[in-house]
Amino acid sequence: MSHNHPSGDPMPSQGDIDMTKAIIAAGKPLKVTIHDHLIVGREGVLSMKQVGAI
Repeated sequence: MSHNHPSGDPMPSQGDIDMTKAIIAAGKPLKVTIHDHLIVGREGVLSMKQVGAI
């Protein structure tokens, strides 16, 4: 998954974390695996998996 932050700061908000966890949970019964969620901003790209947010 990925999305952008128009503010430029790629740090995930609590809403980003909560929504990602909800999507991961919704995908499990369908055998859909979310490997990572990337957030793109002017300051770079952040991997939520790499920072331990998921």
